[in-house]
Amino acid sequence: MKLLTMVLSVLIPTLALVMPAMAADYDVVIKNGRVMDPETLFDDIANVGIKDGRIAEISKRPLKGAKTIDAAGHIVAPGFIDTHFHFQMPIGYSLGLRDGLTSSMDFEMGCAGSYVAAWYKAREGKTQANYGCAVSHEFARAMVLDGSDGAEYLINGPVAAYTTRAKTGWSVTRPTLEQGNAILEELDKGLQAGAPGIGSTTGYMRAGISSREMFEVQKVGARYGRPTGSHTRYTLGNDTTEVNGAQELIANAIALGAPAIVLHFNNPGWRVTHELITRLQERGFNIWGEIYPYAAGSTTINAEFLEPKSWVDDLGNRYEDSILDPVTNKYYTLETYKATVASEPTRPVVVFKMPAEDQAKWLMLKGVTMASDGVGAMPYDAPWDYPMDKLGGTHPRTAGSRGATIRLGREHNIPMMQLMSILSYNAAKHLGDTGLKAMQERGRIQKGMVADIVVFDPERFTDNSTYEKGAIPSTGMKAVLVNGQMTVRDDVLLPVFAGQPIRFEPEAKPRFVPISVEAWNAEFSTGMPRDFTGAFPKDGGK
Repeated sequence: MKLLTMVLSVLIPTLALVMPAMAADYDVVIKNGRVMDPETLFDDIANVGIKDGRIAEISKRPLKGAKTIDAAGHIVAPGFIDTHFHFQMPIGYSLGLRDGLTSSMDFEMGCAGSYVAAWYKAREGKTQANYGCAVSHEFARAMVLDGSDGAEYLINGPVAAYTTRAKTGWSVTRPTLEQGNAILEELDKGLQAGAPGIGSTTGYMRAGISSREMFEVQKVGARYGRPTGSHTRYTLGNDTTEVNGAQELIANAIALGAPAIVLHFNNPGWRVTHELITRLQERGFNIWGEIYPYAAGSTTINAEFLEPKSWVDDLGNRYEDSILDPVTNKYYTLETYKATVASEPTRPVVVFKMPAEDQAKWLMLKGVTMASDGVGAMPYDAPWDYPMDKLGGTHPRTAGSRGATIRLGREHNIPMMQLMSILSYNAAKHLGDTGLKAMQERGRIQKGMVADIVVFDPERFTDNSTYEKGAIPSTGMKAVLVNGQMTVRDDVLLPVFAGQPIRFEPEAKPRFVPISVEAWNAEFSTGMPRDFTGAFPKDGGK
């Protein structure tokens, strides 16, 4: 007994010294994975240690964590970022996370400026992915020109447009000076509240938006140094008009010294638009564009560009093989199209518009981002754990854009680093360059960065959603971490709500400057005399 007491008296203090060294150094360790960082082009087998929501170590040596993920044979990469995700609702985030989406923003439809602060507040502490929303040009017009309630998007998420678009003032009306200033002031309110930029559905409002208005909209964003993302004028169009729409957005941005995003330019004329973007990037302009890997898009059936004069007469399409109802899986005819526009003008449709062989080509483009344009599925307001097999029809890009990107990459031998760049880093880089801190510390696998991370099998991760069943989640995702917390494990979504806001800090004072009568009417009256040649006199007419 005395001998045992002596042994314990020596052993217990020794164990006390050893135990701290044996304790976990990190909250989570991802071991033996192929770690890929698109910014530095690091690509090697390594271990990643995560502590307090950030990447604390990347090392060849073994690391000890309270939780361990064996990533042997898997890619370890920055969490995927989507700047064009409309389904900003609990079940929408769930679909996105199963597809590797850790940060989603809506840079097209956006949220009404007066409600941006409330939009972020509603998601605080109860959202599984990071979340962000631009301020909406369309909703500002609907509020001013139609008297719509700007809280629609806050309450109803992606279905808000189905309500506001039942009226037409927002799309066809040329505002007066007073109305124009009210629209611009509504945009300023959203930027003052911290919205990361402006979203404009310009192509849906071609009759109502003058060149002057679009320039002034981008000027509001330029005062804050923030981008305007635009569904450009003439989209959908042909290979000339599509490019002209992009040129309007780009020319305004250059003149104003402002960032800009050419939304989903994977349409006719995309090669020219891409060359414009890359040449400007080489010269230091913060202008970029989005693509998604699908030959079809999605919109509401009353979209201006689907009218027979545009879709059939000008573009040469047939409803019978190009406009699909994602719920009934039936194509429209001219007669059923007209009847549905009259009875249900905002019914969603899938629009086949490009050759399928172009899908992989878009994924090879330099300096672009993959942005899904993910739309909603019924029921839109379902809880995060709603059975996904019970969701209604939608475009497959909502659930499968990232899985489709990796699958097409496999099928066409696209380098994995290219895919990681367009899925994550490129968006983080461009938005970070606007001063958005949340994006300066994401989209990278580097020590000190936020631990938004995906771990997936490069041979197995794939999309399962189809045009017939659009809400089937992707599979092959070993783990998804959001701010260092495990949110998906082996394709199972966990009850973890670690999402953080993607926004600027709100500002105390607005930067809004009302437009003058002279500027608003500049295209109609210059206020300067002309000489007989029609040119402005060199002396200014004095």
